[in-house]
Formats: sequence, C-alpha cells, structure tokens
Amino acid sequence: MRTNLSSQISLNRISPKYYKPGNAVERSVLTRYEKIPTYIYETIENGVNAIADEVINKIQERQREGKFCVIAAGTGASLRPLYAELVRRHHDKGVSFRNLVVFNLYEYYPLPSKDAKSSFQQLSELFLNQVDIDKHNIFTIDGTIAQESVSEYCRLYEQRILTFGGIDIVLMGIGREGNIGMNEPGSTLSSDTRLILIDSTSRTEASNNLGVDNLPPCSITMGVSTIMSARKIYMLAWGDGKADIIRDAVEEKHTDSLPASYLQVHNNTSVCIDLAAAAHLTRIQRPWLVTNCEWNDKLIRSAIVWLCQRINKPILKLTNKDYNENGLSELLALYGSAYNVNIKIFNDLQHTITGWPGGKPNADDTYRPERAKPFPKRVIVFSPHPDDDVISMGGTIRRLVQQEHEVHIAYETSGNIAVGDEEVVRFLHFINGFNQLFDNDSNKTIKKMYKEIRKFLAEKKEGAIDTQDILTIKGLIRRGEARTACTYNQIPLNRVHFLDLPFYETGKIDKNPMGQTDVDIILNLLREVKPHQIFVAGDLADPHGTHKVCTDAVLAAIDIEKENKAEWLNDCRIWMYRGAWAEWEIENIEMAVPLSPEELRAKRNSILKHQSQMESAPFLGNDERLFWQRAEDRNRGTAKLYDDLGLACYEAMEAFVEYKPL
Repeated sequence: MRTNLSSQISLNRISPKYYKPGNAVERSVLTRYEKIPTYIYETIENGVNAIADEVINKIQERQREGKFCVIAAGTGASLRPLYAELVRRHHDKGVSFRNLVVFNLYEYYPLPSKDAKSSFQQLSELFLNQVDIDKHNIFTIDGTIAQESVSEYCRLYEQRILTFGGIDIVLMGIGREGNIGMNEPGSTLSSDTRLILIDSTSRTEASNNLGVDNLPPCSITMGVSTIMSARKIYMLAWGDGKADIIRDAVEEKHTDSLPASYLQVHNNTSVCIDLAAAAHLTRIQRPWLVTNCEWNDKLIRSAIVWLCQRINKPILKLTNKDYNENGLSELLALYGSAYNVNIKIFNDLQHTITGWPGGKPNADDTYRPERAKPFPKRVIVFSPHPDDDVISMGGTIRRLVQQEHEVHIAYETSGNIAVGDEEVVRFLHFINGFNQLFDNDSNKTIKKMYKEIRKFLAEKKEGAIDTQDILTIKGLIRRGEARTACTYNQIPLNRVHFLDLPFYETGKIDKNPMGQTDVDIILNLLREVKPHQIFVAGDLADPHGTHKVCTDAVLAAIDIEKENKAEWLNDCRIWMYRGAWAEWEIENIEMAVPLSPEELRAKRNSILKHQSQMESAPFLGNDERLFWQRAEDRNRGTAKLYDDLGLACYEAMEAFVEYKPL
C-alpha cells in the first residue's frame, strides 16, 4: 500500500532547466533574484539524500582528522526526514557518529519538569537515541532553570560552544514568520543565546510539531549571531506551505522583521527545498523573467494572468507592446500576435466556468470541465473534519443536490478535539435538565456521568487529554452539527457517512500514522457507492496535517482499486477542492463553479450550523477571521480575479483541480 500519494500531486510540469542548471553560468542567470544559494530538489527524498551525503562527508572528514564535528541541531517537520535518513544510514550502512558533538538549537521555557515534552526530547527520539553518539557530547538548554539564572546559563552555553572550536554545521528549518531557531521577527543580527517570547504564529506551529496543546510561552534559543558564526548552515523547507516565506527570505532585502533573511550575508549557507516550497521563487513561478521558457498551456496562462495584474488590464485588451515591454515577446513569436494569445487564454479560462459541476445533461460537453453522462451521477464528498465540506465547497454541494445527483458526504474524522469544554458543559446541562423534567431524574447513569464529567472539567489542567467519555460527547456534538448542515442542504441522512478513521482518535493534536484500517474503511465506502465523482481535500498544508493524511487515505484506496482494475473507476473523475486554508492559483483551476449572492448566503448558513466551531478558527498566521468569513472572502476573491481578467462577473466562485491517478 502506498501511503504518501498526495506528495506526488504535481499541478504544473516544471522543466528541470529551471531548477537543475547545467553549469555555473546557467545557475547565475537563473538565480539572479536569489540572494542565498538555493538548491531545489524534485522530491523531499532527493533533497534529504543530498544533504545527508554532505553532512556525513563532513563528519567523516573530521574523523580522519581526529577531530569532533560540531552540529547545532533544531527540530521541526522539515528536519524529520533528514534525521530519519541519517538513522537509516547508521543502521544499514554502518555510518558512525561517535565524533559528533550536538548542541540543541533551542528549548521551550519554562518546562514544568525535565520529563516534560520538549524540543530536546523530540531531537533525542528522532535522532540522538538511535545512533552511536557519545552521550557526553550532547548538550542541550535546560528549560527548567530559574528565570534569574537564565542569562548566566546562556553565557555558559555560548562558552561551551567555543570550547569545541565553534559550530561546523547548523541544521534548521524556517518558521512561517521567517524565524530561525526561535529567533522571532525583531531579532537583531548581533543577538546571542537568550530567553525570548514566542509569538502566537510560531507557538501554534511549534505546538503542532511537538504534538502538545500547552506549549510554554517562551524559548531559550541560540541567537542569530551564534547561528551566523557556523561554518556551514543548512536551512530546509518542504511543501507549499513554506513557498511564500522562502521567497521572501531568499529574494527580498534582509531585514530584522524576517530573521531568515540574515542568511543572505552568511558566506556558506545552503537553502534546500523541494519544488513545492520553491513554487514562488522567480525562476519557478515567473521563469520568463530570467530565461527562455519551455511554454505549456499552464505556464502561458500564468504569464498572461501575471501580465494583466501587472499592468491592470483585462486579457482581451493586452497589446503587442504590453508583451514586449514585460519580457513576454517569446509568446508573440510563438503565436504571431497578442490577439492570438489573448483569445486562447480567454477561451481556456472561459471553459473552466460551469454552473453544472456534475455535468449538464443532454449538452455538448466538449469544452465543459465535467462530462454530461452519466446523469445523474453518484458523488462522494470526502470531508477531513465535519465542516470542511461546507467551508470548501458548500455552494457546489447545494448545486449538485439541486441538479438531482446522488450526493454522499463522508466525514473522515470525528473532529472531537476541536470542540471546546464549554460546549460539553452546555450539552450536559441540557441532558441533565431533560432527564429531570421528563424522566423524574431517575436515570442514574446520566446523573453519575454528569457529576464525573463536571468534576473532571473543573479540575482539568491545561493540555490534559480528555477522558474517552468526553471525547465521545465532543464527537457526538460534531456529528449533530454535520447532520444539521446536511439536512439544510437537503442531503438524506442515509447518505451521510461518519468514517471515524482510527489514525485520528488519539485525543490529542499528535496523530497516529495512516494505516491499512483507515484505507479499508474508505475502500468499503467506495465499493459500496461506486461513485462517478469524488471530491477530496487539496489544501494539504492545514496546521495539524489531518487534511493530508485523509487525502492520502482516499488516494491509497483509489490506488488499490486501480490495481484491482475496478470497473467503476473507469467512469469516475476525482476533483480536489480548497477553501479552508488556501485557494488554487488560477493557472491550475480546471473547474470554477459560480455562486449567486443567495447561494453564497446559503453556504454561510451551512457553515454556521457548526456552532461549536464559531468562536475561534485556528490558523497559522494573524488572521482573526472566522471560517465562514475566510471562505466568503476567498470565494469572492476568485470571482473578482475572473472579473478583472475580463470574464463574467459573479458574486463568488468555488474552484477545483482534477486529480488523475498515476
């Protein structure tokens, strides 16, 4: 069973010439906008292997010299695959780390005890405990020391680094705010190891990475100056969630508001990223600005949209002069005139718009995104959490139902950890009151559970895991809300499926890996319904990673059916939606479903049925909007983009990209 199929989703075919220059001259041309040496790999595995080679070579070079190799090591999602590869080479190839000295890059503060979940504990589990490093050569920051001792402790930590001759290699990721280590925006180039307050974005990201709810508010971190003193720095980033911050750190001016940008003045830094994280670098996103292009339909669409936005013109008003003055004369040579290019792209975008997401019956579907037959279609919408369906494609769901398709909603997880304790108390009050009014207070089980749960919640410490009874109640709350939303959207309850995939049911942020049981549950539903359309989550950079795992499970099930040559799959199309966390770039959109003002209001009403999710909307950033507000703004933004390009003007649009199984 293949378990990571979502990582192979490639929306654009990017020519290797943009990220694999043949010589130094080509590299210089391609990277003219980049101020830090940046190495782009096709996959995470390719990148990790290359970095592991270099790190091991340095360690072995020091071994031959009879010296220690000193590494400052961070933790975080970007470093996990590298540590896994180093451990694999130790076990499979006998690579020794006996001469390695490791300094922990940062630690959270204050930690309640030395046994508390910490950065060092994570580093030990991922790497240190699995190789033959001498335990006396491991140094970490103590997150339990008294606050009045922190300054002196930091000074001694810096001094200890110097006694080993300084740092040979720094291994670190980059935070969503551009932080390196835990150096937050505002950190100066001269800062050394110190206590720092973690901002809300970094704290959320670190909590998700560590798998805890109650992360301490501060960190003791190596300073920017300490990191910059290293002889070699590797900064790793994987996935499209880091594309924006990588572009800013690598291509914009260095500034204290983006600490990673300081690496521009280091003389031996390598930024190592995959194609997804490189997506917004100029040579990948706008290659016509740095080199001759290998043009394809999506790249041409991207270039024309960029040109329209740059000079504030709709597509059909672009002139030969506009193309020539903005580095797109190649397209004139390719198509003969601006008019020919304009018409092609205008028609391409026009054909993505449809009010019939399930296909229009008895119509010519040559230029429609969905086929006319069969009609009606059996449709499964897979929703990672019990509200992602309506947040991401609530308008499209209503349209499919109104057009008489057989719509099934499959809620993949219970979403129980996202329910606040006050919601449980509210429902307990209702159940207890109902029992007193209509059952003469004779139900001893309800009375007993009411007292036990109220007592547990009253004494519950921050970050404590709920009891199974409380998790069950929270799951029931979300089920009830989902059923209400489906009823509002006129979906029969016998077509509402609660899958409760086991990987999710840990009661905490940190989830189990996807397993065969998860895939089998989805496989059974697919075989039962035999859908003509499947909708899955395509916004894979959600903070807790649940969307990615859920989509991986669906794609793994489809992969099994493809290997089994299931007949139903031959007549099935798979569409990916976004909406909760991001929107598709317009060059990738293959189906855009317009919404009227009334339909957008109905979508909002569907989202509002999920009352337990209304007070807060966790988001990696300083976005204070609730889910329904972000969804509306995003849908309106997509419609405005189409309007600005000279196409039809709608109130809002939901966008989709087709997934084609490998």
